[in-house]
Amino acid sequence: ELTGTMAMATVNLHAVTSWVGIARLFAVVLSCIAFSLVASTGDFEDSYGTWCMFTWCFCFAVTLLVLVLELLELYPKLPLSWDDFTSAFSMLAALMVFTTSVVFPSIFISSPCSSSKCARQAVATTVSFLCFFAYALEVGLTRAKPGDISSFLSTMPGLLKVFEAYVACLIFSLLGTYSSKAGLQWCVAVYSICFIITFLIIIFTIGRCLTYMPCPLEKMLVGYNTLALMMYITATVLWPLYSFQEGKRPDTCGRNCWWDKDLGVTFLTIFNLIAYLVDLVYSTRMVFIRAP
Repeated sequence: ELTGTMAMATVNLHAVTSWVGIARLFAVVLSCIAFSLVASTGDFEDSYGTWCMFTWCFCFAVTLLVLVLELLELYPKLPLSWDDFTSAFSMLAALMVFTTSVVFPSIFISSPCSSSKCARQAVATTVSFLCFFAYALEVGLTRAKPGDISSFLSTMPGLLKVFEAYVACLIFSLLGTYSSKAGLQWCVAVYSICFIITFLIIIFTIGRCLTYMPCPLEKMLVGYNTLALMMYITATVLWPLYSFQEGKRPDTCGRNCWWDKDLGVTFLTIFNLIAYLVDLVYSTRMVFIRAP
């Protein structure tokens, strides 16, 4: 009975001694330091501060859970594709932490930075950027080799799917009033449709449901990416055309100016347009160019 118990408590030290494991350990420590420093200042109550704290806490908790599950070798018992899940999460965490590392100092750190509170916020920002590099390193280490599609979300098209979904979420967070103009309504429809389909592809991949699709994933991705690219081309043209009909930024605009948010949506739309274009190129190569 003791032998059986010992066998159940298998410890895989490679989970924390490999380069991927070390990157995850750094991410856990750095994210913990970041939210601890910001929590000590007590200045994170508004929506931006709440988002930053959520990002650090969420990434800390999930990365720690991943480490524990791999250390104790419990992940094979989960009803999901573990490699796809960890690849998608590391990409998502890198994007979230990078966004937080840019948003937090721009909102909370003022010049000159001379107080103890400001110093802690500056250190938290630096640590957050280091945390981003830790997640980016993990993404690079776990990325699939060309021609290997055994773990789709670790391939370039899979990582781009996570990027596209995340950018769409950022766009939704910046949307203001758009119901009065048909062109803006079409753009929101484009963002929503592409986000839903992209999100479903990610979920189906992690949940091992791709085998139920009526056609091969690679061919489906070529068709979907072509459609999404054409839809985003229209949004890239229509959104600034209808949003900036009044010309330059109003002088009365404050911190949460609608003009700034519409400009942000414009740039994010362009980013996703480029992402879908690159995604289409890689997906087409997966179909027509097979690795030997």
